[in-house]
Formats: sequence, C-alpha cells, structure tokens
Amino acid sequence: MKLFREKIQLESKEGISTYIDITPQVRKAIADSGVSTGIVTVVSPHTTCAVFYEEFAHDMDENGVESLQHDLNNALEKIIPKHTSADTYIYPGEAHYQAVESWPNAAEYLPNGDRSALWNGDAHLKATVIGSSETFDVENSQLGVGTTGYIYFVDFDVTRSRTRKCSITVIGE
Repeated sequence: MKLFREKIQLESKEGISTYIDITPQVRKAIADSGVSTGIVTVVSPHTTCAVFYEEFAHDMDENGVESLQHDLNNALEKIIPKHTSADTYIYPGEAHYQAVESWPNAAEYLPNGDRSALWNGDAHLKATVIGSSETFDVENSQLGVGTTGYIYFVDFDVTRSRTRKCSITVIGE
C-alpha cells in the first residue's frame, strides 16, 4: 500500500467568494504518487473553506465567476445571508471577540481593532453545508471522474485576502 501526501497553497481574494480549480494539482499528485488503483482525498483545513466536485461551466459572470458557481452563490445567499452586522448571526459573541483580541497576532484578524473583520458567520455556515473534503477513485493511475467534472476549492470568507492550504492524499496500490 502506497501513501502520498501533498499540500498546496492557494490565494483567496477579498470581497468575493474565491473559487479555485484544483483539478490539475490533484491529477499531478496522482501521477507523482505512483498509485494505479486507490483513492485520492482532498481536504481543506480551514473552517470557512470547502471542497466540491462540479461540472466546469464555460460561461463566466462579469467578475470571472463560472455560471454554476454564481448560481451556487445565489442559492447559498438565499439560505445563508451575508454577515452584515453584529446582529446578523449570534457568532461571533463577546467571548470569541475577547479570545481573538488576546492572540499575539490579533491585528491580523482585527485590523485597527475593528471587530467587524470577524463578521464571517455566513462563510462558516456555507463551508459547513458544502463540506471540507471530497474523495475520488484512482483508476489506471488517473483521477476517476468524467471529462466535465472538476474539483474546486472555495474560500467563502470575503473579509480579507489570504493564503490558504489544501491537502491532497493518495492511497492505493
């Protein structure tokens, strides 16, 4: 049994949910693993990010977001509205604000002490609904999906740009 693990870094944008096609990195990890039959798992360690599998939709909106992702944003917005005030969600509460304010790197999360920088309850809920991981078959040293299927990493936290991580693990023979 072989085990191969790779971590990739991804850049998210401020102000918009950031969707990143990570299919090429997953295919490369499979090739580098030497596994011909097994599984590949893709995992986000971030609580406001998700991993999902969807068809590549060739059409883009004015922000360069694929039409299916635009539709997903609209659908999620209907059930999980944007976090626009301290009253939109119970999270974050006073204890959470105080905990973050005590961190050595608090300024990274609370620029100029601005508590509204933590208003990302919607991102946490959206990531929970979509899920933080996906597992796929590896068949004949290839990703076992159809030709139109792509693997996406999405950061729903629009409060600031940042570097994100994603783990790809290949297991098999």
